[in-house]
Amino acid sequence: MKFKNSAADIFVPDGNDFSKALERTTHLSIAAHQDDTEVFAYHGIAECFGRKDRWFTSVVVTNGSGSARTGIYKDYTDEEMMLVRRQEQRKAAYVGEYSAQIQLDYPSSAIKNPNDKDVIADIVLLLSSASPSTVYLHNPADKHETHVAVFLRSIEAIRALPKEKRPKRAFGCEVWRDLDWLMDSDKSVLPVSRYENIAASLIGIFDSQISGGKRYDLATAGRRLANATYYASHKVDEEKALAYAIDLSPLLLDDSLSVENFIGAYIDRFKDDVISKIKKIR
Repeated sequence: MKFKNSAADIFVPDGNDFSKALERTTHLSIAAHQDDTEVFAYHGIAECFGRKDRWFTSVVVTNGSGSARTGIYKDYTDEEMMLVRRQEQRKAAYVGEYSAQIQLDYPSSAIKNPNDKDVIADIVLLLSSASPSTVYLHNPADKHETHVAVFLRSIEAIRALPKEKRPKRAFGCEVWRDLDWLMDSDKSVLPVSRYENIAASLIGIFDSQISGGKRYDLATAGRRLANATYYASHKVDEEKALAYAIDLSPLLLDDSLSVENFIGAYIDRFKDDVISKIKKIR
């Protein structure tokens, strides 16, 4: 397989042939940065962990050069950080028993450039080869511009496929803005309670981020616990941890539906609910 970006990194944890690793893939995530997969797509990782009939593949689009850093990493150059983050992502793929880990190694500027079609071509190539039934993406309401850009390029790539070749399910997941604000009827609620030790290990592997000044390990576990506890006010918790997502199926089924109108409808429903409650009680 030949990617547009020759610097792309491929890792198959169990040593299988890369083409076979893609062919067996059932669940696939497309993330902006190293460690995003482990934050937002843990549902897919857990669905496949220890199974031989389901396999999870992770795609990381950017090179991770712009990450915050302090402590032992404070004097690292961008190039040194890229190498550290690439290795950390490979370690996560091994611990999580991923079918394959692909790091496309694009700078964020290329992802944000709507005229640069190389990343779309690479994602199309991966989706065509893997044909996953379930895909995990960033969500269009994320506040990180690179996350939104990767989401948009991923939707473009999926729409470049014939409809019969597209994933059956696609979730837009939480990272830099949670999805608690969604109406409960609009939430895709993903249980992420299984294999707590694996979940913790996967985030903990990214020492360059945690020791580097960002406690993603605590924040991710806290968000999942909060989602489970605050999901239903009049019921006991059924799960120890939950992740929220947006069902992206309408964008996969209707190519004429704009992302702006799609996410705008969710925001409008939230706005109407808040205002109507205030008016009702006042």
